[in-house]
Amino acid sequence: MLALPTVAATPPAKRPSQTIVLPKGAHARLRYGAERLANALRGVGYPVQVQEQEKLPKKPKNLLVVGRATDPLLQQATTAYRVSAAKAPGKEGFSIIPAKNNILLISGTDNSGALYGCLELADRVKAQGQLEELALTDQPEMVLRGACIGVQKPTYLPGRGVYEYPYTPETFPWLYDKQLWVRYLDMLADSRMNSLYLWNGHPFASLVRLKEYPYAVEVDEATFKKNEEMYRFLTEEADKRGIWVIQMFYNIIVSKPFAEHHNIKTQDRNRPITPLLADYTRKSIAAFVEKYPNVGLMVALGEAMEGVGQDDVDWFTKTIIPGVQDGLKALGTTEQPPIVLRAHDTDAPRVINAALPLYKNLYTEAKFNGEALTTYTPRGTWADLHRQLSSMNSVHIQNVHILANLEPFRYGSADFIQKSVQAMHNIYGANGLHLYPQASYWDWPYTADKLADGNRLLQIDRDWIWYKAWSRYAWKANRPRPDEVTYWGNELSQKYGCDATAGQQILEAYEQAGEIEPKLLRRYGITDGNRQTLTLGMLMTQLINPKRYGLFTLLYESEAPEGEMIIEYAEKEAKGEKHIGETPPQIAAEVIAHGKAAVAAIDKAAPAVTKDKEEFARLKNDMYCQDALANFYADKVQAALRVLRYKYSRNVADLEQAVPYLQRSVQHWQKLTDLTLPTYRYANSMQTMQRKIPMRGVDATYITWVEMLPVYQKELANLQHSIDSLKQVKPEAAAKKVVALANAPVKLLSKTGGTYRVGEGQSAFTDTTAQITAAALDFAKLSGIRMSKAQQVRQGTELRFSTTRPVQLLVGYFNKKSPRYLPAPQLETDASANDYGQADIKIANAVAVAGMPSVNVHTYSFKPGTHTLNLGKGACLLLGFVDANQQVRTYNAGLGDATAQADEIDWLFE
Repeated sequence: MLALPTVAATPPAKRPSQTIVLPKGAHARLRYGAERLANALRGVGYPVQVQEQEKLPKKPKNLLVVGRATDPLLQQATTAYRVSAAKAPGKEGFSIIPAKNNILLISGTDNSGALYGCLELADRVKAQGQLEELALTDQPEMVLRGACIGVQKPTYLPGRGVYEYPYTPETFPWLYDKQLWVRYLDMLADSRMNSLYLWNGHPFASLVRLKEYPYAVEVDEATFKKNEEMYRFLTEEADKRGIWVIQMFYNIIVSKPFAEHHNIKTQDRNRPITPLLADYTRKSIAAFVEKYPNVGLMVALGEAMEGVGQDDVDWFTKTIIPGVQDGLKALGTTEQPPIVLRAHDTDAPRVINAALPLYKNLYTEAKFNGEALTTYTPRGTWADLHRQLSSMNSVHIQNVHILANLEPFRYGSADFIQKSVQAMHNIYGANGLHLYPQASYWDWPYTADKLADGNRLLQIDRDWIWYKAWSRYAWKANRPRPDEVTYWGNELSQKYGCDATAGQQILEAYEQAGEIEPKLLRRYGITDGNRQTLTLGMLMTQLINPKRYGLFTLLYESEAPEGEMIIEYAEKEAKGEKHIGETPPQIAAEVIAHGKAAVAAIDKAAPAVTKDKEEFARLKNDMYCQDALANFYADKVQAALRVLRYKYSRNVADLEQAVPYLQRSVQHWQKLTDLTLPTYRYANSMQTMQRKIPMRGVDATYITWVEMLPVYQKELANLQHSIDSLKQVKPEAAAKKVVALANAPVKLLSKTGGTYRVGEGQSAFTDTTAQITAAALDFAKLSGIRMSKAQQVRQGTELRFSTTRPVQLLVGYFNKKSPRYLPAPQLETDASANDYGQADIKIANAVAVAGMPSVNVHTYSFKPGTHTLNLGKGACLLLGFVDANQQVRTYNAGLGDATAQADEIDWLFE
């Protein structure tokens, strides 16, 4: 893992034969390491034999002795060859110790350490073209260094929900490709990674059979046997490379056959824990641990069960941990397999504190920058959570997750990655890495690249530098910057057959482009989650009114340097106030400069490239794409700032100044469309209803740049039309006439407190005196449904109804975070938060209730039939049903909140 100079060496005609000696009955990791070392030596002309012996040869020469420092063979060697053992390294560490007669001892603290010593020596042999005397001691800094694979798809399977993907050859043919697995595991070993995470919603029904619930198995008998064989193959091959396989699962999800047998849903975030769900899950975990004792478990308490609360603690301590303990008891062992608790959408410190008295081998994991890569200077409440988790009696792991702002373009900024790993240590106090694929997570093992021959690129081939950079710094983070420029320049020059200067120019292109998407998202974005596809751009309304789209403020407060959002900057400009930190115009200028520098660097390197020219052409095209993207955003932000100036000035001239910027942004988008149309299949690999920004990506729509081009062209035309209208009529005339929503005929099947007219003076709940003091005119004819506030807070809201036509239910969420109020849908923590099309606010500050926060209205869509809607714990308003075809206009009514802005100007673009 050290920076190595590359020497072009021609092997002599004959080199001395080398013997690699292992202890008798050596561990599989020693055998694998010896095999890799032997192959490296043979590759540069050395004859090699590998032997397992209890004692050393009597006349040793040209010998490589491999083993643990505590193995008798290694102890015998240090005595016989009169060498001093180096200071013992820590876990997974190794020492390479030279002795006379061309003898090297490769001494590991453990079997993994000895393996890494073999791989280190093999790397040096390949780089230098020969075996040289070497003295070295090394060990990794991070305890866990791992990558993940999603056993998931870009779209839902028919009749299934999010994360529900049984292990079958039809759905995942790559899962059964042993040759591909060997290549991938070799890559992880070469990167010194020691863990592999498999992500799936409910894997147990594809891997174990329960005698109490035989009907729960999701695959046929032939597939079940294939799964058993592949899982054993994978875990054995991983173990010989020092890699721990960790199976991840979501809670609470059950198999589809199990759900159908019991007439329940496979998943429902808001349902209570029942004895049936707990027993099935506990027995599934027990059977899995008994069958695969060397596999760890990663637990996601959030998303598929109610978020932060006592249920999380109970489920972890009363179902999951007892399930693991049941499996261990059946095995007759007390050695605990590790359990990784994912901090996402749960109170992880509370859960860990409750669990540690019951189970000791616990780890925690949390996202580094949310579901994106935005900064190496995290701060705020998110940093506080990481530090708290790092201070507990468990190893804390950093999850580089999804990378929704990077895909699909190549990313290889070694500088940004090194600084990020340093921040993991220095700011978060973490000691583990959990790395997602750089792009196309949902489409593993393929990339989004479109090739002329119709074939697909593999992620492990295209994104080699992504894996190599993160793992390099997970092993050792603090490496001198000049050495790193040399190291990566050499790596790139070898790949593309160019000189070191051109290699460093390619690195410069990677690093300049590597600043663009992080800066764009952290200063202009709506969310750090994967509901936003940054590379597909943003609408003007999303830039000038982000709160309408469920602005996720953690992005700005914790996952970005101190600075201002576009709307904050515009307001300060209007009031003549001083700006703080990173500003939108500053970032606009910086990303333009980064794009220009990236293109210049890649162009300089191009004439020197002699190898892998097709891939270099794709890399070069990516630099041009990111340059166009940077210019698109920079001009569009300048347009947005002038539009927001109009919001305060009401001077049409400000809008007219926005037009040239918006025109240029469309031109940049046309260029980006031209660059991507022949080269990419899609921008985002998750192609479901969770995709919301810039457009709702249902059924693989709005996944390409060409689909977005007419959207941006229409925005420009709408602004120009609005300007013309404003010149001819008073501004007030531009407001649309309010059309009151009409009730849809729906039969209520739940026991409720009856209905009421949504308007001033009406009681909002059955058990309080709180009355509505104001309501948007849209609701003047609607019949709301009264519920018990106490019951909503204590048990949640359940509404059963039937309808003969498609309808929408209007649900009012109180605009305050508190256990008393139902949290609004949030895709960052709840993957089901848009199952009914409810994710976005329709009417902000739409209702005022005495003594309570203002109310934002969301809509839930239902098809004809009988439905049960379960909402979580907390008070909310059910404001009535309307026909599905009835348009609910989107705006800010400005009621119930003295600070609410009712004068938004979204209508300029709609």
